[in-house]
Amino acid sequence: MAVRIGIRREDKSIWERRVPIIPDHVRELKNEGVEVLIQPSEIRIFGDADYVAAGAAVEEDLSSCPVVFAVKEIPATFFWRGGTYVFFSHTIKGQKHNMPMLKKMMELECQLIDYEKVVDDKGRRLVFFGWHAGVAGMIETLVAFGRRLESNGIESPFLALKAPHEYGSIDEIKSVLEVIGHWIRVEGLPEEIIPLTVGFAGYGHVSQGAQEMFDILPTKEVHPSKLNAVSADMNGAKNTIFKTVFKEEDMVVPKASDGVFALQDYYDHPEKYAGIFENYLPYLTVLVNCIYWDERYPRLVTKDYLKNRWKGTKLQLIGDITCDIDGSIEVTVKATDPGSPTYVYDPDTDSIIDGWEGNGPVIMAVDILPSELPKDASIYFSNVLKEFIPAIAKIDQNVEFSKLDLPEAIKRAVILHRGKLTPDYEYISDFLD
Repeated sequence: MAVRIGIRREDKSIWERRVPIIPDHVRELKNEGVEVLIQPSEIRIFGDADYVAAGAAVEEDLSSCPVVFAVKEIPATFFWRGGTYVFFSHTIKGQKHNMPMLKKMMELECQLIDYEKVVDDKGRRLVFFGWHAGVAGMIETLVAFGRRLESNGIESPFLALKAPHEYGSIDEIKSVLEVIGHWIRVEGLPEEIIPLTVGFAGYGHVSQGAQEMFDILPTKEVHPSKLNAVSADMNGAKNTIFKTVFKEEDMVVPKASDGVFALQDYYDHPEKYAGIFENYLPYLTVLVNCIYWDERYPRLVTKDYLKNRWKGTKLQLIGDITCDIDGSIEVTVKATDPGSPTYVYDPDTDSIIDGWEGNGPVIMAVDILPSELPKDASIYFSNVLKEFIPAIAKIDQNVEFSKLDLPEAIKRAVILHRGKLTPDYEYISDFLD
């Protein structure tokens, strides 16, 4: 007996063209007895005709679908009683702006499965766009850096790079980076910016995507402890970009004088550690932030530091790929979009101005970076998700949560079952009032 699922149209932003399931996989699902209905869209990276050719039906009304898949948040007005919804809900930190949506789902006794919590038995995420966020974030950062230099009267090879959404694929981007890399090897970097030092905070999927793009350029890795020794008279500095990757042990130290850093202890008891990341800022030209952060952990960059010491640094730009507002980068005060990806934070006045000109560092804070690579990102995401779809499509909301017949990775991601928070997510109730 065939089961039916829906794919919702993305409408949170004009830039959001991604899909959770691509046409090729719709065709495979049909062969497995899963029918697909998809809402029409004029901006989706795969057109309505592509889905029809793959065997899907294009319909505005998805209420006949017990399960609906999407990418970004779904408006509270969309849900119907007892439905199952699979998307990035951005609720697991108790995000205030999404609590009304969650309340509505609870009132309607819905199921919520959040991609962000689809993890294996070691807690490693299985369904994500993180690598693509890193790729797009690195390109946006390099584009902004080129524009910043130009505004200061400095010509650089980074001006040859366009925003990631202006390319058809990641392979096209790589080809342009190879040309820029050749230019740096042959002609060298402008004298005004050598040594060019770029720091990466974090080493997970996001950082890996960013570094993969960055490493196409001529780079030399330097340990954080050696960063202050990098100077313009180093051999090859004109033809090399110096790269530093920061791990947790580089960013914090135990507060106790006799303490020893231990990674798990830091995760469990961050209050026992003090941040030291700002000690590195005088030596960085560009910072690329790729870390997971919440308020228990020390910040990487504070407003106070920039107010008192920015003019004594070489820091020109922060590519905040993580984009936690008022988070690890305190001067990430708003999210941007691909149409206007950067602003300048003025530490003297605690104010911002869009663009890359002004007193203070440029902040790149696009919060939907994977949407700039809609085709590559959607293909990758759908490839991972497709193996779980038949089981999700057959979910039986009438049984108790403990008896749900789902792959364990998916069961871990069930935030709501029959409108109630599941045991691992009962803490969210503290944010619902």
